[in-house]
Amino acid sequence: MNSINQIPIDYQIINRIIRKNGLESIGKSSIREIVKLVNEIEKETGEKFIRMEMGVPGLEPPQEAINGEIEALNNGVASKYPMIDGIEPLKQEISRFIKNFINLSVSPEGCLPTVGAMQASFAAFMVSCRRDPEMDTTLFIDPGFPVQKEQHKVLGLKYENFDVYNHRGDKLRDKLESYLKQGNISTILYSNPNNPSWICFNEKELKIIGELATQYDVVVLEDLAYFGMDFRHDISSPGKPPYQPTVANYTDNYVLLLSSSKSFSLAGERIGMMAISDPLFYRKFPELKRYFSNEGFGYSMIFGALYTLSAGANHSAQYGLLEILKAVNEGRYNFIEGLREYAERAKAMKQLFQKYGFELVYAKDEDQPVSDGFYFTFSFPGMEGRELLKELIYYGISAITLDITGSERTEGLRACVSQVSMNQMDDLEYRLKRFQEDHLNSI
Repeated sequence: MNSINQIPIDYQIINRIIRKNGLESIGKSSIREIVKLVNEIEKETGEKFIRMEMGVPGLEPPQEAINGEIEALNNGVASKYPMIDGIEPLKQEISRFIKNFINLSVSPEGCLPTVGAMQASFAAFMVSCRRDPEMDTTLFIDPGFPVQKEQHKVLGLKYENFDVYNHRGDKLRDKLESYLKQGNISTILYSNPNNPSWICFNEKELKIIGELATQYDVVVLEDLAYFGMDFRHDISSPGKPPYQPTVANYTDNYVLLLSSSKSFSLAGERIGMMAISDPLFYRKFPELKRYFSNEGFGYSMIFGALYTLSAGANHSAQYGLLEILKAVNEGRYNFIEGLREYAERAKAMKQLFQKYGFELVYAKDEDQPVSDGFYFTFSFPGMEGRELLKELIYYGISAITLDITGSERTEGLRACVSQVSMNQMDDLEYRLKRFQEDHLNSI
Protein backbone atom coordinates (compact mmCIF):
# COMPACT_ATOMS: atom_id res chain seq x y z
CA MET A 1 0.00 0.00 0.00
CA ASN A 2 1.25 3.49 -0.80
CA SER A 3 1.78 6.05 1.93
CA ILE A 4 -1.26 8.10 2.80
CA ASN A 5 0.86 11.06 1.70
CA GLN A 6 -0.26 10.02 -1.80
CA ILE A 7 -3.69 11.45 -0.91
CA PRO A 8 -5.24 12.97 -2.94
CA ILE A 9 -4.67 10.29 -5.55
CA ASP A 10 -3.38 11.34 -8.95
CA TYR A 11 -6.30 12.96 -10.81
CA GLN A 12 -5.10 11.79 -14.22
CA ILE A 13 -5.06 8.13 -13.20
CA ILE A 14 -8.57 8.27 -11.75
CA ASN A 15 -10.01 10.25 -14.67
CA ARG A 16 -8.52 7.76 -17.14
CA ILE A 17 -10.06 4.80 -15.29
CA ILE A 18 -13.44 6.61 -15.13
CA ARG A 19 -13.34 7.17 -18.91
CA LYS A 20 -12.29 3.56 -19.53
CA ASN A 21 -15.36 2.36 -17.63
CA GLY A 22 -17.62 4.65 -19.67
CA LEU A 23 -19.05 6.35 -16.59
CA GLU A 24 -20.73 9.56 -17.65
CA SER A 25 -21.20 10.51 -14.01
CA ILE A 26 -19.87 8.65 -10.98
CA GLY A 27 -22.83 9.97 -9.00
CA LYS A 28 -25.29 8.16 -11.28
CA SER A 29 -23.42 4.88 -11.05
CA SER A 30 -24.87 1.78 -9.45
CA ILE A 31 -23.33 0.24 -6.35
CA ARG A 32 -21.65 -2.52 -8.35
CA GLU A 33 -20.26 -0.01 -10.86
CA ILE A 34 -18.66 1.93 -8.00
CA VAL A 35 -17.23 -1.34 -6.65
CA LYS A 36 -15.66 -2.14 -10.04
CA LEU A 37 -14.28 1.39 -10.41
CA VAL A 38 -12.65 1.42 -6.97
CA ASN A 39 -11.23 -2.07 -7.44
CA GLU A 40 -9.47 -0.88 -10.59
CA ILE A 41 -8.16 2.30 -8.95
CA GLU A 42 -6.82 0.31 -6.00
CA LYS A 43 -5.13 -2.17 -8.32
CA GLU A 44 -3.42 0.48 -10.43
CA THR A 45 -2.40 2.88 -7.67
CA GLY A 46 -1.77 0.47 -4.80
CA GLU A 47 -3.77 2.83 -2.58
CA LYS A 48 -6.26 1.13 -0.26
CA PHE A 49 -9.60 2.95 -0.18
CA ILE A 50 -11.90 3.57 2.73
CA ARG A 51 -14.63 1.38 1.22
CA MET A 52 -18.12 2.58 2.14
CA GLU A 53 -20.03 1.92 -1.08
CA MET A 54 -21.37 -1.61 -0.64
CA GLY A 55 -23.30 -3.19 2.19
CA VAL A 56 -21.32 -6.38 2.66
CA PRO A 57 -20.74 -8.07 6.02
CA GLY A 58 -17.53 -7.23 7.83
CA LEU A 59 -17.73 -10.04 10.38
CA GLU A 60 -16.87 -13.74 10.28
CA PRO A 61 -19.76 -16.21 9.78
CA PRO A 62 -20.86 -18.26 12.79
CA GLN A 63 -19.10 -21.60 13.21
CA GLU A 64 -22.53 -23.28 13.45
CA ALA A 65 -23.18 -22.39 9.80
CA ILE A 66 -19.82 -23.68 8.63
CA ASN A 67 -20.19 -26.94 10.53
CA GLY A 68 -23.74 -27.42 9.26
CA GLU A 69 -22.69 -26.98 5.64
CA ILE A 70 -19.65 -29.25 5.94
CA GLU A 71 -21.73 -32.02 7.45
CA ALA A 72 -24.38 -31.64 4.77
CA LEU A 73 -21.79 -31.76 1.99
CA ASN A 74 -20.20 -34.83 3.54
CA ASN A 75 -23.65 -36.41 3.53
CA GLY A 76 -23.92 -35.90 -0.23
CA VAL A 77 -26.46 -33.07 -0.59
CA ALA A 78 -24.38 -31.42 -3.34
CA SER A 79 -25.62 -33.99 -5.84
CA LYS A 80 -29.28 -33.59 -4.95
CA TYR A 81 -31.85 -30.95 -5.79
CA PRO A 82 -33.54 -29.49 -2.72
CA MET A 83 -37.30 -29.11 -2.63
CA ILE A 84 -38.26 -25.75 -4.10
CA ASP A 85 -39.99 -24.66 -0.92
CA GLY A 86 -37.03 -25.73 1.24
CA ILE A 87 -35.94 -28.61 3.44
CA GLU A 88 -38.53 -29.35 6.10
CA PRO A 89 -36.30 -28.89 9.18
CA LEU A 90 -35.31 -25.40 8.01
CA LYS A 91 -38.94 -24.43 7.34
CA GLN A 92 -39.77 -25.49 10.89
CA GLU A 93 -36.86 -23.51 12.32
CA ILE A 94 -37.71 -20.36 10.32
CA SER A 95 -41.25 -20.53 11.71
CA ARG A 96 -39.83 -20.95 15.20
CA PHE A 97 -37.40 -18.03 14.71
CA ILE A 98 -40.26 -15.76 13.63
CA LYS A 99 -42.23 -16.73 16.72
CA ASN A 100 -39.25 -16.24 19.04
CA PHE A 101 -38.03 -12.90 17.71
CA ILE A 102 -41.06 -11.25 16.06
CA ASN A 103 -43.78 -12.92 18.15
CA LEU A 104 -45.70 -13.98 15.05
CA SER A 105 -47.23 -17.34 14.20
CA VAL A 106 -46.45 -18.25 10.59
CA SER A 107 -46.93 -21.85 9.46
CA PRO A 108 -43.80 -23.62 8.18
CA GLU A 109 -45.56 -24.04 4.84
CA GLY A 110 -45.27 -20.28 4.27
CA CYS A 111 -41.63 -20.10 5.42
CA LEU A 112 -39.45 -20.38 2.32
CA PRO A 113 -35.67 -20.35 1.93
CA THR A 114 -34.61 -18.22 -1.03
CA VAL A 115 -31.42 -17.39 -2.93
CA GLY A 116 -30.86 -14.37 -0.75
CA ALA A 117 -33.47 -11.74 0.05
CA MET A 118 -32.97 -10.32 -3.45
CA GLN A 119 -34.51 -13.44 -5.00
CA ALA A 120 -37.24 -13.24 -2.39
CA SER A 121 -38.16 -9.68 -3.39
CA PHE A 122 -38.02 -10.53 -7.11
CA ALA A 123 -40.37 -13.48 -6.63
CA ALA A 124 -42.66 -11.47 -4.35
CA PHE A 125 -43.01 -8.76 -6.99
CA MET A 126 -43.84 -11.39 -9.63
CA VAL A 127 -46.82 -12.57 -7.59
CA SER A 128 -48.06 -9.66 -5.49
CA CYS A 129 -48.08 -7.22 -8.41
CA ARG A 130 -50.19 -9.53 -10.59
CA ARG A 131 -53.14 -10.23 -8.30
CA ASP A 132 -55.43 -7.67 -9.96
CA PRO A 133 -55.07 -6.01 -13.39
CA GLU A 134 -56.22 -2.68 -11.94
CA MET A 135 -53.62 -2.84 -9.14
CA ASP A 136 -50.39 -2.98 -11.12
CA THR A 137 -48.04 -0.62 -9.28
CA THR A 138 -45.67 -0.92 -6.32
CA LEU A 139 -45.27 1.97 -3.91
CA PHE A 140 -41.76 2.30 -2.52
CA ILE A 141 -41.49 4.12 0.78
CA ASP A 142 -38.07 5.60 0.12
CA PRO A 143 -35.18 5.99 0.46
CA GLY A 144 -34.49 2.38 -0.35
CA PHE A 145 -32.41 -0.29 -2.04
CA PRO A 146 -31.96 0.76 -5.71
CA VAL A 147 -31.86 -2.79 -7.08
CA GLN A 148 -35.51 -3.40 -6.16
CA LYS A 149 -36.52 -0.71 -8.63
CA GLU A 150 -34.24 -2.33 -11.21
CA GLN A 151 -36.13 -5.57 -10.59
CA HIS A 152 -39.34 -3.76 -11.52
CA LYS A 153 -37.80 -2.55 -14.77
CA VAL A 154 -36.66 -6.08 -15.65
CA LEU A 155 -40.15 -7.43 -14.90
CA GLY A 156 -41.89 -4.62 -16.77
CA LEU A 157 -43.74 -3.56 -13.62
CA LYS A 158 -44.72 -0.06 -12.59
CA TYR A 159 -43.76 1.72 -9.40
CA GLU A 160 -44.17 5.01 -7.59
CA ASN A 161 -42.15 6.29 -4.66
CA PHE A 162 -41.77 9.07 -2.11
CA ASP A 163 -39.15 10.07 0.44
CA VAL A 164 -40.65 9.40 3.87
CA TYR A 165 -38.41 11.72 5.89
CA ASN A 166 -40.87 14.63 5.87
CA HIS A 167 -43.90 12.35 6.36
CA ARG A 168 -43.19 10.66 9.67
CA GLY A 169 -45.68 9.95 12.43
CA ASP A 170 -49.29 10.98 11.83
CA LYS A 171 -48.32 12.66 8.54
CA LEU A 172 -47.59 9.25 7.05
CA ARG A 173 -51.29 8.35 6.85
CA ASP A 174 -52.25 11.22 4.55
CA LYS A 175 -49.21 10.70 2.33
CA LEU A 176 -49.83 6.96 1.95
CA GLU A 177 -53.55 7.36 1.38
CA SER A 178 -52.92 9.93 -1.37
CA TYR A 179 -51.42 7.04 -3.38
CA LEU A 180 -53.64 4.18 -2.24
CA LYS A 181 -56.93 5.89 -3.00
CA GLN A 182 -55.98 6.02 -6.68
CA GLY A 183 -56.66 2.26 -6.79
CA ASN A 184 -53.55 1.18 -8.71
CA ILE A 185 -51.23 0.27 -5.83
CA SER A 186 -50.86 -3.48 -5.36
CA THR A 187 -47.80 -3.58 -3.14
CA ILE A 188 -45.95 -1.43 -0.61
CA LEU A 189 -42.25 -2.01 0.08
CA TYR A 190 -39.94 -0.49 2.67
CA SER A 191 -36.92 -1.59 4.73
CA ASN A 192 -36.89 -1.38 8.53
CA PRO A 193 -34.23 -0.44 9.68
CA ASN A 194 -33.98 1.61 6.54
CA ASN A 195 -31.29 1.27 3.92
CA PRO A 196 -29.76 3.86 3.45
CA SER A 197 -31.00 6.36 6.06
CA TRP A 198 -31.12 3.95 9.05
CA ILE A 199 -34.39 5.46 10.27
CA CYS A 200 -36.79 2.96 11.88
CA PHE A 201 -40.59 3.02 11.77
CA ASN A 202 -42.24 3.13 15.18
CA GLU A 203 -45.40 1.28 16.21
CA LYS A 204 -47.67 4.18 15.28
CA GLU A 205 -46.28 4.25 11.75
CA LEU A 206 -46.39 0.48 11.33
CA LYS A 207 -50.01 0.53 12.49
CA ILE A 208 -50.83 3.20 9.90
CA ILE A 209 -49.23 1.14 7.12
CA GLY A 210 -50.97 -2.04 8.26
CA GLU A 211 -54.42 -0.51 8.62
CA LEU A 212 -54.24 1.12 5.19
CA ALA A 213 -52.94 -2.10 3.63
CA THR A 214 -56.00 -3.92 4.93
CA GLN A 215 -58.38 -1.13 3.94
CA TYR A 216 -57.08 -0.97 0.36
CA ASP A 217 -56.18 -4.68 0.06
CA VAL A 218 -52.49 -3.96 -0.59
CA VAL A 219 -49.69 -6.47 0.11
CA VAL A 220 -46.88 -5.12 2.28
CA LEU A 221 -43.40 -6.43 1.56
CA GLU A 222 -41.43 -5.70 4.72
CA ASP A 223 -37.71 -5.90 4.02
CA LEU A 224 -35.97 -6.97 7.24
CA ALA A 225 -32.48 -7.24 5.79
CA TYR A 226 -31.06 -5.63 8.94
CA PHE A 227 -33.04 -7.72 11.37
CA GLY A 228 -32.45 -6.76 15.00
CA MET A 229 -29.88 -4.11 14.12
CA ASP A 230 -31.65 -1.13 15.69
CA PHE A 231 -29.36 -1.47 18.68
CA ARG A 232 -31.48 0.88 20.79
CA HIS A 233 -33.67 -2.18 21.43
CA ASP A 234 -32.15 -5.53 22.39
CA ILE A 235 -34.29 -8.30 20.86
CA SER A 236 -31.71 -11.03 21.40
CA SER A 237 -33.58 -13.17 23.95
CA PRO A 238 -35.75 -15.81 22.21
CA GLY A 239 -39.38 -15.73 23.21
CA LYS A 240 -39.05 -12.61 25.36
CA PRO A 241 -39.91 -8.98 24.58
CA PRO A 242 -38.92 -6.66 23.07
CA TYR A 243 -39.48 -8.15 19.63
CA GLN A 244 -38.57 -6.95 16.14
CA PRO A 245 -41.19 -4.29 15.22
CA THR A 246 -43.33 -5.32 12.25
CA VAL A 247 -46.34 -4.30 10.22
CA ALA A 248 -47.55 -7.90 10.64
CA ASN A 249 -49.05 -6.92 13.98
CA TYR A 250 -51.57 -4.74 12.12
CA THR A 251 -52.45 -6.58 8.89
CA ASP A 252 -52.64 -10.09 7.43
CA ASN A 253 -51.49 -8.77 4.03
CA TYR A 254 -47.76 -9.19 4.55
CA VAL A 255 -44.70 -10.93 3.20
CA LEU A 256 -41.53 -10.70 5.30
CA LEU A 257 -38.16 -10.69 3.53
CA LEU A 258 -35.34 -11.82 5.80
CA SER A 259 -31.66 -11.86 4.90
CA SER A 260 -28.89 -13.97 6.39
CA SER A 261 -26.25 -11.71 4.82
CA LYS A 262 -26.02 -9.09 7.56
CA SER A 263 -27.55 -10.66 10.68
CA PHE A 264 -25.67 -13.95 10.20
CA SER A 265 -22.74 -12.80 7.99
CA LEU A 266 -23.62 -15.32 5.25
CA ALA A 267 -23.70 -13.01 2.23
CA GLY A 268 -21.59 -15.34 0.11
CA GLU A 269 -23.89 -18.30 0.59
CA ARG A 270 -26.88 -16.51 -1.00
CA ILE A 271 -29.43 -17.88 1.44
CA GLY A 272 -32.36 -15.80 2.62
CA MET A 273 -35.89 -16.32 3.84
CA MET A 274 -39.41 -15.34 2.90
CA ALA A 275 -42.36 -15.64 5.29
CA ILE A 276 -45.92 -15.27 4.01
CA SER A 277 -48.79 -14.79 6.44
CA ASP A 278 -51.12 -17.77 6.65
CA PRO A 279 -54.22 -15.88 5.42
CA LEU A 280 -52.33 -14.50 2.40
CA PHE A 281 -50.58 -17.78 1.64
CA TYR A 282 -53.87 -19.66 1.27
CA ARG A 283 -55.78 -16.82 -0.39
CA LYS A 284 -56.84 -17.26 -4.02
CA PHE A 285 -56.58 -14.62 -6.75
CA PRO A 286 -58.13 -15.71 -10.08
CA GLU A 287 -55.93 -13.23 -11.98
CA LEU A 288 -52.82 -15.23 -11.02
CA LYS A 289 -53.96 -18.00 -13.40
CA ARG A 290 -52.90 -15.73 -16.28
CA TYR A 291 -49.29 -16.15 -15.20
CA PHE A 292 -49.14 -19.30 -13.09
CA SER A 293 -50.82 -22.69 -13.00
CA ASN A 294 -52.74 -21.99 -9.80
CA GLU A 295 -54.67 -19.07 -8.34
CA GLY A 296 -53.35 -19.59 -4.82
CA PHE A 297 -50.92 -16.89 -3.63
CA GLY A 298 -48.56 -19.26 -1.82
CA TYR A 299 -48.74 -21.96 -4.49
CA SER A 300 -47.95 -19.38 -7.18
CA MET A 301 -45.04 -18.09 -5.14
CA ILE A 302 -43.46 -21.54 -4.82
CA PHE A 303 -44.32 -23.38 -8.03
CA GLY A 304 -44.62 -20.27 -10.22
CA ALA A 305 -42.18 -17.56 -9.19
CA LEU A 306 -39.49 -19.39 -7.20
CA TYR A 307 -39.56 -22.43 -9.50
CA THR A 308 -38.84 -20.30 -12.57
CA LEU A 309 -35.98 -18.49 -10.83
CA SER A 310 -34.06 -21.43 -9.39
CA ALA A 311 -34.38 -25.14 -8.74
CA GLY A 312 -34.34 -24.40 -5.04
CA ALA A 313 -32.00 -22.45 -2.76
CA ASN A 314 -28.45 -23.77 -2.25
CA HIS A 315 -28.87 -27.17 -0.59
CA SER A 316 -25.86 -27.12 1.75
CA ALA A 317 -26.45 -23.45 2.67
CA GLN A 318 -29.92 -24.41 3.88
CA TYR A 319 -28.31 -26.77 6.37
CA GLY A 320 -25.87 -24.05 7.45
CA LEU A 321 -28.73 -21.63 8.07
CA LEU A 322 -30.65 -24.39 9.84
CA GLU A 323 -27.85 -24.85 12.38
CA ILE A 324 -27.64 -21.10 13.05
CA LEU A 325 -31.38 -20.82 13.60
CA LYS A 326 -31.36 -23.81 15.91
CA ALA A 327 -28.61 -22.24 18.03
CA VAL A 328 -30.37 -18.87 18.07
CA ASN A 329 -33.78 -20.35 18.86
CA GLU A 330 -32.34 -22.42 21.69
CA GLY A 331 -30.47 -19.46 23.17
CA ARG A 332 -27.05 -21.00 22.51
CA TYR A 333 -25.96 -18.24 20.12
CA ASN A 334 -26.66 -14.50 20.60
CA PHE A 335 -26.55 -13.19 17.05
CA ILE A 336 -27.19 -9.57 18.12
CA GLU A 337 -24.15 -9.28 20.38
CA GLY A 338 -21.59 -9.71 17.64
CA LEU A 339 -23.36 -7.24 15.37
CA ARG A 340 -22.85 -4.38 17.83
CA GLU A 341 -19.42 -3.84 16.34
CA TYR A 342 -21.17 -2.13 13.44
CA ALA A 343 -22.64 0.45 15.82
CA GLU A 344 -19.20 1.10 17.32
CA ARG A 345 -17.74 1.70 13.87
CA ALA A 346 -20.63 3.99 12.88
CA LYS A 347 -20.24 6.08 16.02
CA ALA A 348 -16.51 6.55 15.46
CA MET A 349 -16.93 7.35 11.76
CA LYS A 350 -19.75 9.86 12.33
CA GLN A 351 -17.60 11.71 14.86
CA LEU A 352 -14.75 11.98 12.38
CA PHE A 353 -16.94 13.19 9.53
CA GLN A 354 -18.54 15.84 11.71
CA LYS A 355 -15.14 16.88 13.11
CA TYR A 356 -13.99 17.80 9.61
CA GLY A 357 -16.97 19.82 8.44
CA PHE A 358 -19.34 17.13 7.16
CA GLU A 359 -22.99 17.02 8.26
CA LEU A 360 -25.38 14.13 8.82
CA VAL A 361 -28.25 14.14 6.31
CA TYR A 362 -30.82 11.79 7.87
CA ALA A 363 -29.92 12.77 11.41
CA LYS A 364 -33.24 12.26 13.22
CA ASP A 365 -35.59 9.34 13.73
CA GLU A 366 -38.61 11.57 14.37
CA ASP A 367 -37.56 13.26 17.63
CA GLN A 368 -34.58 10.99 18.39
CA PRO A 369 -31.10 10.83 16.85
CA VAL A 370 -30.80 8.07 14.26
CA SER A 371 -29.16 5.08 15.90
CA ASP A 372 -25.64 3.95 15.11
CA GLY A 373 -25.71 0.93 12.86
CA PHE A 374 -24.85 -0.44 9.44
CA TYR A 375 -25.32 2.80 7.47
CA PHE A 376 -25.25 6.55 7.94
CA THR A 377 -25.70 9.47 5.56
CA PHE A 378 -23.58 12.60 5.20
CA SER A 379 -23.02 15.74 3.14
CA PHE A 380 -20.47 18.54 2.79
CA PRO A 381 -21.57 22.20 2.73
CA GLY A 382 -21.78 23.71 -0.74
CA MET A 383 -21.64 20.42 -2.64
CA GLU A 384 -24.25 18.30 -4.34
CA GLY A 385 -23.97 14.58 -3.74
CA ARG A 386 -22.67 13.68 -7.20
CA GLU A 387 -19.90 16.27 -6.98
CA LEU A 388 -19.04 15.21 -3.44
CA LEU A 389 -18.73 11.54 -4.41
CA LYS A 390 -16.40 12.31 -7.29
CA GLU A 391 -14.22 14.53 -5.09
CA LEU A 392 -14.02 11.93 -2.32
CA ILE A 393 -12.82 9.30 -4.83
CA TYR A 394 -9.62 11.35 -5.26
CA TYR A 395 -9.11 11.05 -1.50
CA GLY A 396 -9.53 7.31 -1.53
CA ILE A 397 -13.03 7.31 0.00
CA SER A 398 -15.96 5.59 -1.74
CA ALA A 399 -19.72 5.76 -1.09
CA ILE A 400 -22.94 6.05 -3.13
CA THR A 401 -25.18 9.02 -3.78
CA LEU A 402 -28.54 9.23 -2.05
CA ASP A 403 -30.39 10.20 -5.21
CA ILE A 404 -30.06 6.65 -6.62
CA THR A 405 -31.98 5.43 -3.54
CA GLY A 406 -35.11 7.53 -4.18
CA SER A 407 -34.06 10.15 -1.64
CA GLU A 408 -34.96 13.78 -2.16
CA ARG A 409 -31.77 14.76 -0.33
CA THR A 410 -29.57 15.08 -3.39
CA GLU A 411 -26.77 16.68 -1.39
CA GLY A 412 -26.11 13.45 0.50
CA LEU A 413 -24.12 10.22 0.29
CA ARG A 414 -24.65 6.86 1.98
CA ALA A 415 -21.81 5.33 3.95
CA CYS A 416 -21.70 1.65 4.90
CA VAL A 417 -19.48 0.92 7.89
CA SER A 418 -19.01 -2.82 7.42
CA GLN A 419 -15.76 -2.75 5.42
CA VAL A 420 -14.08 -0.06 7.56
CA SER A 421 -12.23 -1.55 10.52
CA MET A 422 -11.44 0.33 13.69
CA ASN A 423 -7.73 0.26 12.82
CA GLN A 424 -8.50 2.35 9.71
CA MET A 425 -9.86 5.30 11.69
CA ASP A 426 -6.54 7.17 11.76
CA ASP A 427 -6.28 6.78 7.98
CA LEU A 428 -9.88 7.97 7.56
CA GLU A 429 -9.18 10.98 9.75
CA TYR A 430 -6.13 11.94 7.68
CA ARG A 431 -8.13 11.78 4.45
CA LEU A 432 -11.08 13.76 5.82
CA LYS A 433 -8.73 16.40 7.22
CA ARG A 434 -7.01 16.77 3.84
CA PHE A 435 -10.39 16.97 2.13
CA GLN A 436 -11.54 19.74 4.44
CA GLU A 437 -8.31 21.69 3.99
CA ASP A 438 -8.58 21.45 0.21
CA HIS A 439 -12.28 22.43 0.10
CA LEU A 440 -12.55 25.20 2.67
CA ASN A 441 -13.60 27.68 0.00
CA SER A 442 -16.81 25.71 -0.64
CA ILE A 443 -18.00 26.09 2.96
